[in-house]
Amino acid sequence: MLGYLEQNRHLVGVLIGIVFGLIARLLLLKTDYRQYPTYPHGRIIHVSLGVIAAALGAVAVPALFNKDYTAITFLSLAAQQFRDVRKMERETLTKIDDMELVSRGSTYIEGIAMVFEGRNYLVIMSALVTSLFAILLNVWFGLGAGVLTLLVVMKLKSGHSIDHIAGVHAANVRVDGPDLFVDDIYIMNVGLKNNQAIIAERGIGFVLTPRNPNAKVTLTNLGQRQAILYDLATILGVYRDDGEPALIPMAKLDMNDGRLAVFLIPQDRESGKGIEVIKRVPILESAVRMPTEAQVNKKEADSHG
Repeated sequence: MLGYLEQNRHLVGVLIGIVFGLIARLLLLKTDYRQYPTYPHGRIIHVSLGVIAAALGAVAVPALFNKDYTAITFLSLAAQQFRDVRKMERETLTKIDDMELVSRGSTYIEGIAMVFEGRNYLVIMSALVTSLFAILLNVWFGLGAGVLTLLVVMKLKSGHSIDHIAGVHAANVRVDGPDLFVDDIYIMNVGLKNNQAIIAERGIGFVLTPRNPNAKVTLTNLGQRQAILYDLATILGVYRDDGEPALIPMAKLDMNDGRLAVFLIPQDRESGKGIEVIKRVPILESAVRMPTEAQVNKKEADSHG
C-alpha cells in the first residue's frame, strides 16, 4: 500500500487535494434564513463550482513540479470565471430583491456576491496546500495540511456582526399625534389614523448605540441599515402588504450622538428575539468606515497628548 502511494504520489496528492477542497466548499455552503443559495438547485451549482475550483488548485501543483508553467494561466482563467460567478449572483439577487416586501439593498447584495467569489478562492487554497504537502512530503503530511486549511476556512467563514460595534436594547414606540418616535428619536410622520392605531398596537423599536467613532460612521451607511431591517423582517416577519409605505420598517439616526433607532411592525413581537437578530446581522464590508485611521485624526490625537 505504501509502495503504491509512493509510486503514484502525484495522483494521490491531486485526489486528496480535490477531496479537501470539496469539503471546504461544503463547510462554506449554508442555506440559512435568507434562503440563499436555494435548495437544491442553487446548492448544486455552487457545489459543482467548488469541485472545479478544487480540481484547479490540486492539479496546479503537479503541473508546476513538471515545469508546466501554463498552470498559472489556468488559475488566472479560473479567477475570471469566479468573477463571473460574482456577477451572476449580483444579477440574480437584484432581480429577486424587487419582489421582497423589505429589500436587501444593493450593499447587502454586493456583500453576498463578494462572499461567493471569495469562497471559491478559499477552496483553491485548501486544495493547493493539501496537494502540495501530499506530493512534496507524503500523504500523511498532506492530510494534516488539509485539516489545517479546513480550520482556516472555518475561521474565515464569517466576519464581524453588529454586536461587535454597537450595543442594542429594546425601545419604546411612541405616536405623538402624527409623529412617530422610538424613544426620543424621530422616525417619520404618520398621517392616517388607522396606521397610527396599528403602529401604537403592534410596533416595536430598538436603539443601537455605537461603541466607538468608527462604529458610529458605519451605522450611518444606508446599506448597513437596510441589512438590519431585512434580517429583522425575514426572521420576525413584517405586518404589511405592498403599497403601504406608512408600515414599512425604518431606521433613523439621532444626529446628536449617532444612535440608530430601528422601527418595525412584525408578525412576531418578541423584543428579545429581535435584539438577538440585530446583534447577528453581518457588518457589510463595503459599509465599514474607519475615520480614526485617517492621518489627520491621528495627528489630532497626538496633539492632545
